[in-house]
Amino acid sequence: MNISEIFIRRPIATALLMAGIFLFGIVCFQLLPVSALPNVEFPTILVSAKLPGASPETMASTVAAPLEEQFTAIPGLDSMTSTSGLGTTSITLQFALDTDLNADAQDVQTAINEAGGLLPKNMPSPPTHRKINPSNAPILIYAIYSNAVPIYALDQYADTLIAQSLSRVSGVGQVIVAGQQQPAVRIEANPETLASRGISLQQVRTAVAAATLDTAKGNLEGPHQEFPIDTNDQLFNASQFRSIIIAYSNGAPVELRNVAKVINSSVDTRTGAWFGTQRCELLLIERAPGANTLDVVKRIKAELPRLEQSVPRAVHIDLVSDRSTEIRASVADVEFTMLLTVALVVLVIFLFLRKFWATAIPSITLPVVLVATFGAMYLLGYSIDNLSLMALTIAVGFLVDD
Repeated sequence: MNISEIFIRRPIATALLMAGIFLFGIVCFQLLPVSALPNVEFPTILVSAKLPGASPETMASTVAAPLEEQFTAIPGLDSMTSTSGLGTTSITLQFALDTDLNADAQDVQTAINEAGGLLPKNMPSPPTHRKINPSNAPILIYAIYSNAVPIYALDQYADTLIAQSLSRVSGVGQVIVAGQQQPAVRIEANPETLASRGISLQQVRTAVAAATLDTAKGNLEGPHQEFPIDTNDQLFNASQFRSIIIAYSNGAPVELRNVAKVINSSVDTRTGAWFGTQRCELLLIERAPGANTLDVVKRIKAELPRLEQSVPRAVHIDLVSDRSTEIRASVADVEFTMLLTVALVVLVIFLFLRKFWATAIPSITLPVVLVATFGAMYLLGYSIDNLSLMALTIAVGFLVDD
């Protein structure tokens, strides 16, 4: 007795079993994630460090070098790439595929802590790290721009409102703000004016730093009650900075406006993003691992009209890139190729054998087996992508040959 005999002796049970498998495959096909390529997560960590005003050479020698020396001791590290620019350093660490990325992240943080004593003391913040997937390109890119609102004022809408709201949408991995222009007050001192009044740049820096502090002010204490003094000495716009007294010259106070140009601007004016010829901020939206790209895009586009109502009408949000269009078109093309392959295989069998049952058997078997494969793909955590559909297309020929 062989395995085929059971199904031959019980044709009704066999037919019901095949129908059940077919229906299970159809249901699983609707649940499978759709993407351009298989969901392969490369264990990669990006380390970023900033030192405003430092040249690329200074960043490479004083920031990148100490970090790289510590990173080389991390086990499982396959490759390390470092890029240093004006005031920034980025180090990409790629680990072996069989390593635990969470454990690797802990090792990276430990290495950053150990390198802390060798890094410049005037760094505004210690280096940071985050997990990335180099093969996970943004599925949507939006441009936020305005003809009436300054570019530095757009950041509160792009980063604080829209990016954080979209990051909470189911299936969204992260939202990156490219060309970000964080608001800041820029002080452009006039060296000749400072020299004529006998004031140094260090005096200006010290006076500005002392005038915008948010520190504890103490308490008002009585015999029975105590009240904290709650006040904020931080300055937030250029008009407040202009009246800072930085020194006294010939008994008269010298305000910042007398020796410098003070304007509302952004932290880094040398970087940015453009939508055509319009300065903007870009939202790069990445999907979470295993999420269905088409479903995530649909949910984001359904959420966006509500977010557009919460920003001023002068702020525009335009779609720059929609990767789901390419994925939908490429997957549909491969699906058509697979169906065409099945039809051609059945046609060739009919033309050569000219027998009804010899043609009917593969005509029934091929769809059942293909649809049942979607059920197995769902159970194994696979996705519908160009490679898996291409493999199914090639497998049609092997199925008939066997």
